[in-house]
Amino acid sequence: MNKIPIIVIAGPTASGKTAVSIRLAKELDGEIVSADSMQIYKGLDIATAKPTKEEMQGIPHHLMSFVDNSEKFSVAQYLEKAREVIADIHQRGKMPIVVGGTGLYISSLVDNIIFDEISSDGEVRARLTKEAEEIGNEAMLQKLMEIDEETAKTLHPNNLTRIIRALEAYELSGLTMSELKRRSREEESPYNACMIGLNFRDRQKLYDRINLRVDKMAKEGMVEEAFEFYKNERGNTVCQAIGYKELIPYFEGKATLDECLETLKRETRRYAKRQLTWFRRDERINWIYLDETVGEKNIIDNCKKYIAKCF
Repeated sequence: MNKIPIIVIAGPTASGKTAVSIRLAKELDGEIVSADSMQIYKGLDIATAKPTKEEMQGIPHHLMSFVDNSEKFSVAQYLEKAREVIADIHQRGKMPIVVGGTGLYISSLVDNIIFDEISSDGEVRARLTKEAEEIGNEAMLQKLMEIDEETAKTLHPNNLTRIIRALEAYELSGLTMSELKRRSREEESPYNACMIGLNFRDRQKLYDRINLRVDKMAKEGMVEEAFEFYKNERGNTVCQAIGYKELIPYFEGKATLDECLETLKRETRRYAKRQLTWFRRDERINWIYLDETVGEKNIIDNCKKYIAKCF
């Protein structure tokens, strides 16, 4: 089987994935496939750090801003789209470069996870949602821990959607989500993936970058952008994105803007920590530590060394 070569640029938020991937795409005649679960949605461009047209430098970017804000979009749907896009890029003789920080998207794509879509039961989901309101997210995660410890350990209490989905899947199928994933790995991956991770040895340097980026986003209009969603799109999936929900207390007069921006910085740092926890489990990732690699040229040269070994 001739596998499709793909390059994966992974890492926590604010680690510089966009700039590195665009430079690589220019040098390797590549096109970029986003692996970000919030950049898929239309709007909220600033808070989700979508690259601007100028930042893209003419490099085609796929799977950004193509899902309506009111739609729910599953991992299975993302994989279907991503597989189609990668096949098309490869067929045209270009290098597919998968870029993002959503670990579930990346690992599911690279490992060719086949999600058997278990039909959703509205009554079951509504009952579980009501139960979560009564007993809280922590208790729901503990409930999942008792039936599927493997899945529960990968989830944060705030990720209630996936907690409920795992409980629902078990109730409807009698199988845990981890078992369903194992069964989904039966088909060999069609990809020869070179996986590169961007990070910092000194965690504080990453956190400083996050703090500076939040300040930059605020100056570029993130607050105004989020307010439009607050007025018109409340309840939609995209409104759970980091950069939106932290500003709601400001819009409702319950906190100052500075207080909300500090909350946003803290939540973004926590999110970065969860991203790193996920990616560190994957031993295939070749890590480049940006505080040990001075200069963009050296970073790109290191990436190209790993790529040469993979292909």
